Amino acid sequence: MLVESLMMTVATLVPNFLVRIIAGAGIQGIKILNDGFFRLPDDIPKVVWKFPVYYISFQRYTNKGFYKNEFEGLMLPDGQFGQIKGEEILERVWQIEIGRSKWADMGIVIGMVVVYRLLFYSL
Repeated sequence: MLVESLMMTVATLVPNFLVRIIAGAGIQGIKILNDGFFRLPDDIPKVVWKFPVYYISFQRYTNKGFYKNEFEGLMLPDGQFGQIKGEEILERVWQIEIGRSKWADMGIVIGMVVVYRLLFYSL
């Protein structure tokens, strides 16, 4: 629903059909590249890409919610040291803060859907 809402908003702003598709795909591509999967959050350049783009990318919140759902409370065997907690993988490998729950991330995504829909209806 979020991609649909974003594309509807782009469609109201851009007059040409092909340019709408290109603009929407470009926006999605920029958000996907800066969501913390291809480049970890500490490796994203701070000025433009981290502070505005990283925090408005909805894939950031969906990925974080997915990883938290899969790894929190999990104990994984390690060949050298016994077991590793899933929380350690979240913090050390994926650089995800544990303080906020996966439901808060889902709430942010739903809030983004509402904002994009309201923006679409107001234009």
